[in-house]
Amino acid sequence: MMMKYRVHEVAKDLNIPNKDVIDTLEKYAGETKKHMTALNENELDLVFETFTQKNSSENLDTYFAQANRNETVVEPEKPDVIIQPQKPAPRPPVQQQARAPRPVQGAQQQRPAAPAHPAQGAPASVPPVRKAVKPGKITPVGPKPPQQHKAPVAPRPQQSTMQRSPQPSGGDSGNAIKRTEGRIVDTRASHVELDKYNEKYDRLASEKINTANTVQKQKLTQRSSQYRGRPRNSRKETEAERLRRIALERKAKPITIQIPEEITVGELALRLKATAAEVIKKLMALGVFAAVNDTVDFDTATLAAMEFHAKVEKEVVVTIEEQIIDDSEDKDDNLVPRAPVVVVMGHVDHGKTSLLDAIRHANVTASEAGGITQHIGAYQVKLGERDVTFLDTPGHAAFTTMRARGAQVTDIAVLVVAADDGIMPQTVEAIHHAKAAEVSIIVAINKMDKPGANPQHVMEQLTEYDLVPEEWGGDTPCIPVSAVKKTGIKDLLEMIILTADMKELKANPDRAAKGTVIEARLDKGRGPIATMLVQNGTLRTGDIIVAGTTVGRVRAMTDADGQKIEQAGPSVPVEITGLDDVPTGGDIFNAVSDERLARELVEQRRTELKEERFNSRTKVTLDNLFDQMKQGDMKELQIIVKADVQGSVEAVRQSLEKLSNEEVRVNVIHGGVGAISESDVMLASASNAIIVGFNVRPDPVAEENAKRDGVDLRLYRIIYDCIDEIESAMKGMLAPKFRELPLGKAECREVYKITNVGTIAGAHVTTGKITRVAQIRVVRDGIVITEDKIASLRRFKDDVKEVAEGYDCGIGLERFNDIKEGDVLEAFVMEEYRD
Repeated sequence: MMMKYRVHEVAKDLNIPNKDVIDTLEKYAGETKKHMTALNENELDLVFETFTQKNSSENLDTYFAQANRNETVVEPEKPDVIIQPQKPAPRPPVQQQARAPRPVQGAQQQRPAAPAHPAQGAPASVPPVRKAVKPGKITPVGPKPPQQHKAPVAPRPQQSTMQRSPQPSGGDSGNAIKRTEGRIVDTRASHVELDKYNEKYDRLASEKINTANTVQKQKLTQRSSQYRGRPRNSRKETEAERLRRIALERKAKPITIQIPEEITVGELALRLKATAAEVIKKLMALGVFAAVNDTVDFDTATLAAMEFHAKVEKEVVVTIEEQIIDDSEDKDDNLVPRAPVVVVMGHVDHGKTSLLDAIRHANVTASEAGGITQHIGAYQVKLGERDVTFLDTPGHAAFTTMRARGAQVTDIAVLVVAADDGIMPQTVEAIHHAKAAEVSIIVAINKMDKPGANPQHVMEQLTEYDLVPEEWGGDTPCIPVSAVKKTGIKDLLEMIILTADMKELKANPDRAAKGTVIEARLDKGRGPIATMLVQNGTLRTGDIIVAGTTVGRVRAMTDADGQKIEQAGPSVPVEITGLDDVPTGGDIFNAVSDERLARELVEQRRTELKEERFNSRTKVTLDNLFDQMKQGDMKELQIIVKADVQGSVEAVRQSLEKLSNEEVRVNVIHGGVGAISESDVMLASASNAIIVGFNVRPDPVAEENAKRDGVDLRLYRIIYDCIDEIESAMKGMLAPKFRELPLGKAECREVYKITNVGTIAGAHVTTGKITRVAQIRVVRDGIVITEDKIASLRRFKDDVKEVAEGYDCGIGLERFNDIKEGDVLEAFVMEEYRD
């Protein structure tokens, strides 16, 4: 089997370029080869015959003459050219020419050399010597060993070759050297003896195989040779020299690094391209002791970097919020007037919604449970040519968060006070919220149609909270109104417009929308729905918005009347769908352009919120160990709160958690928006909790599972009922309290000791009665000796349940036997009671 013979090896052996072999194969075989392609026997035959044909000569006389002399002869440019006779010259020049031939390039080395003409007098029979062939090289016609004069057989060419004839020169032809007659082998014959021709191929193949299979010995480099090029007195570089060299290199090529406000030592070392040990050493020299993972401030890191000859720049950290949220200030040229946002606040049942109803000419109160507002309502009312946005907030004590949220997003606060009730606790709270938000306050004294209305008393109470009416020289407008009779409404609206004009409210509608989430809820068919108030910019359908820990694209947008709109400008309340979750009321929303960065920002916020909740849990330390042990003894009421809107969830959660006392702790383990689902029932069953539903109902599967698992479902429409029932349930969980109920006293007048029975006191009941189930306190000389239970109570020989005053009886105690005459036995029972 022949060894693989590749194209580049054939070209190397023939001393021709790879391209010539590839072109020959493509021309005659029709295949395009690469230089690493292995050739088979037919392809090798084709290559050798082609190049043999190209390098063929007319006869082999020169070849045999070279073989006999074994000397190198230079081949001329054109073969068979007759050299003209020249002047007689001595023989040595001819020998010098034979010893110093010209180098032959290209395919001329493969051609047979033409005989050089010797000088006159030299014998013509001396043939020139052909250039020696190196072992392993392939020649078209391989020579036999020097002692054999038989010419080898040349391969058959595929194309006919034109015979070259010697071209006579212009000189005398008689002086030309005649070629000796020899054997000529015509390779163009139809029959060529290929066995002898293939002998060279077999020999080359065997050499290839032997060379490839030979295991080369590894050359081991002596240790002394490693130092051969170095001077004898050279030595290894010490650590100090290496550090000195590195310091000089850093000083010669200073680097520039960026350092943030705080950076760890390890990160600083990476930026300085130094080891952490080197940085720590520099810090210690500066008087700062820090480990690899410790953080250092910008100034310290700058001083350490200067020790390494580095230039320091302050790194500006750009957060995701800064990348996608535009918080730039608007120019005055871009600002246009906007509608004022008015919040209606006050105590419960003082007529806030009725007043807003009179303004909107719509009956809102009828749809509220118990006539109490429990949601934030956002409406936009057109007053002449002006638009005014109204926010209605709850007045119940539980909705403190929702009132504060309403005050923070508005420009004007209308404080509704009933003329017959005056200032109430939630009114005071509303005043504080409005002052904290720094909004203008307009007082509307409502219910002026009632007989007991006293607006002067209301104004006196307002002065206690630094709200001086304008009638008394203050700056707080007080407008008497009646929502039922619709009187004073016009004056109130004029005051709202006047206050808004004085504030010069403006916004830029030509920018990305920004605003506040007023309320949010979960709809079964449409998913999360959020009521939002646009405060700046314009919100359009299809915008990507980020609201707290939620993100989404605005799919649909409706106004306060439920009509679909495509865009909403500043001070316009809208209801949108498309968020991935129910946002929290009071969250700031922003319209962004990059959805990928928006989702990344939301994930980052959720992670921070989760870590904050985890860190808020109290860890057990030696200082609070006793408190934790006391909490372990406390009973815990687990509650799951589900409501129709997010604001109600917060209100119910805060109200229930305020019910916690020293013995029972209310723990709201989950709060969500929407109907009570099967997962809520599973959570309640696993954590032994009760479910409180506010304005929601359970789905059929959840209701069935609750009945099966014994989960308590409590559904409410009014928050009063919710708080009262939970408070009553908590009383049942309180530890029972006992008090002592005295029954009577008996005096021991005789002591009887009976075998196998014990000591029996013969007593006379002096006051009250002695019962069989009563406990006995033994008092001797005014000192309580012991407390025990009655083991037996008899009159004569009969056991009795009780002995009344004035009768004698025998009393035996369970554990105490040291009864003496004169002891007073006080009978009492422990009665359980609740506050």
